[in-house]
Amino acid sequence: MSTGEKPLVIVRHLKKYFAIDRGAIIKHHVGDIKAVDDVSFEIYDGETLGLVGETGCGKTTVGRTMLRLYEPTDGQVIFDGVDLMSLNESKLRRMRQRMQMIFQDPYASLNPRMTVGSIIGAPLEVHGVARGKAKLNRVQELLQMVGLNPYFINRYPHEFSGGQRQRIGIARSMALNPDLVICDEPISSLDVSIQAQVVNLLEELQDKLGLTYLFIAHDLSMVRHISDRMVVMYLGKVMEMADRDEIYLNPLHPYTQALMSAVPVADPEVAQKRKRIILEGDIPSPANPPDGCNFSTRCPIVKEICKRDEPEIRELRPGHYVACHFAEQFL
Repeated sequence: MSTGEKPLVIVRHLKKYFAIDRGAIIKHHVGDIKAVDDVSFEIYDGETLGLVGETGCGKTTVGRTMLRLYEPTDGQVIFDGVDLMSLNESKLRRMRQRMQMIFQDPYASLNPRMTVGSIIGAPLEVHGVARGKAKLNRVQELLQMVGLNPYFINRYPHEFSGGQRQRIGIARSMALNPDLVICDEPISSLDVSIQAQVVNLLEELQDKLGLTYLFIAHDLSMVRHISDRMVVMYLGKVMEMADRDEIYLNPLHPYTQALMSAVPVADPEVAQKRKRIILEGDIPSPANPPDGCNFSTRCPIVKEICKRDEPEIRELRPGHYVACHFAEQFL
């Protein structure tokens, strides 16, 4: 399901490899860390797409590569009909007014030497949108929008709590009225009591401003709450993609089933009856992924073909895509 009729963002066969070099003086390329390896999905106008997976699976790299904070190794990111990978620096800068990012760590993403007014107002100056009194008014309006006192503009980041700092980061991302906001685990470093407040704020801003979100997280219950559709990643690849309730209630990939079995359930009777799936072994290195399916080294239903042939991602139900040779047995 989607809230828009056409995709705002189309990601096709996106790859981001980080080179492994050896040698102190003369460097030799000896391999690559395949952080993102052939990822494809679409984000529809006005929806929230959740991107989930274990730590190190490439979620954040996908978000940063989409905005070209990392230059891609291969693939396309088409934003509102424009291929971002073909743009030069000046055209990309103009396009970036419509694409913003909320970073994971509110302690590291705000410059401690700048006031809150300077931090939130920086995008306005960089893009020549507002200066002087107009910039001041816009910064105060943004602070009020995220639930902070508009007269805090002369304070520094260390004077705020973690939740307040993340609100400042959200205000900065909203300064240029973007269409797409990539939320890179925006609540993972916050207290549980504050997480719900920040998620509610993001939902309110989406309704008010018509925003489209890519919501990156590993808190599966929170992703189900905020997302319309979900993409599950493992070791740089997409394992499954479907409507959020479809993935939670009817996961078709063994990895997704294991993830969902780890989500806490409030009802103790239901929790007692549920089967917990424990995966054995460790995640392989992205510098040396296994042949065939990336999940073959830990999969409970692995067969010989899994270790030899990489599965194609297939649509097994309307809008439900799975990359598994034997997903039909779970239909």
